[in-house]
Amino acid sequence: MADEKALSYIEASPQEDASAYGANYGAHREGMTKEEVAEYYSKWGYSGKYEEDLCPERYNGPKYGAEALVEAYPGNRESIHILDIAAGTGFLGEELHKRGFKKVDALDPAEGMLAMARKKNVYGRLLCEFMCEKRLPVENDTYDCTIIAGGMGEGHIPCVALHEMIRITKPGGLVVIVMREEYLDYVKEYKDRLEVLMQELEDAGKWESVSRVIVPNYSFDNNGVIFKYRVC
Repeated sequence: MADEKALSYIEASPQEDASAYGANYGAHREGMTKEEVAEYYSKWGYSGKYEEDLCPERYNGPKYGAEALVEAYPGNRESIHILDIAAGTGFLGEELHKRGFKKVDALDPAEGMLAMARKKNVYGRLLCEFMCEKRLPVENDTYDCTIIAGGMGEGHIPCVALHEMIRITKPGGLVVIVMREEYLDYVKEYKDRLEVLMQELEDAGKWESVSRVIVPNYSFDNNGVIFKYRVC
């Protein structure tokens, strides 16, 4: 399904949009290892094309993520400690900074992405790490909020990473995931698994659901979904 949809979009789009979609799809091909995905993003970041390809006319995940946190934190934003997971070149960090969030760290496994993010001076700590089943070099209950905006997809962050997000988020803090809605149906890692695990974690008293919102024009005219959970 993903291959067919990608081909259909590319054939029906203007050349620049088709090229950008193709570049993005290149990071989401089925069968890629997480190391291959990180290497792809590194090269994309270093090329200088990433931010051009994923401009706001095509990709609005960072704005949706930032607005989700504005809604959650109406005041005292400068003191809210946030981890931007799959931070990329710092799109979300920039949007958060504009809205008064000044205490933001970045995590991304692609060195080329973090190199670009570092130049924006919107992050404190930068972690070149995968978000997966492995324990991060981060203490328990470190962050007021952990957020993924655009880091979910084929070969990207696995379901099991939810456990680690909960571990490093303070009790009462938020875990926010912003992703393409259709990935819930055709990314094998997430289909009939991601939301099942979310519910299992809620049933186990690890977190509680705050909201699940569908948003339009998230990425290349596709809907997005924003999950918010409060850690118990």
